[in-house]
Formats: sequence, C-alpha cells, structure tokens
Amino acid sequence: MSTTERKSSTTIGREAIREVVVKNPLGIHARPAALLVRTASAFRSEVTLEKGGQIVSAKSIMGVLTLAGHPGSKMRIRAEGPDAEKAVAAVADLFEKGFYE
Repeated sequence: MSTTERKSSTTIGREAIREVVVKNPLGIHARPAALLVRTASAFRSEVTLEKGGQIVSAKSIMGVLTLAGHPGSKMRIRAEGPDAEKAVAAVADLFEKGFYE
C-alpha cells in the first residue's frame, strides 16, 4: 500500500473506508453503475457509497444511480465484513481507472 493510499484509506477491524473522486468524463451513468454493482456484489462484505450525506448500497444499481456521481464528485466507499479491505480496494480501483472509459 502506498503512502497516499494509507492517508485516504482507513481499516478498523472488519471495516474499510476510502475517499474517491469520480474521474470519468460522463460521471456514473448506467454502464459504470452496473460495473460498480457487479464488482461490489462479488464480495461478502456490505459495501456502501456516500455522497453529500446520502448513503446507498453499492450492490444496488438504483441506489448508485441516485447519488448523481458527476465528474469531480467526491464519494466515500465503506465496507464492513470479512473481505472489507478487498471490496473497498476493488471498488476504488474502478474510480481510479475512470470505469475504463
């Protein structure tokens, strides 16, 4: 884990949290939302996204779409469970790679 990752990621027991920024030019529309839900659903941990005080399940496409993830939006990924750190890392990687757009 790099120094910048340590500063933006916190692990407490079986909980992991990381701050991310929406980098892709179109934001989180249907395709990135589906990719995010598919990725989060691959883990046993409960994974949530938070933006502006609104918290939704990262395993719900409707929930993810309601966050209105415009380019430059800041979000918090939080996972609780046995594979929390791996779940947060996988979802954060999608944000970092701009959802491959």
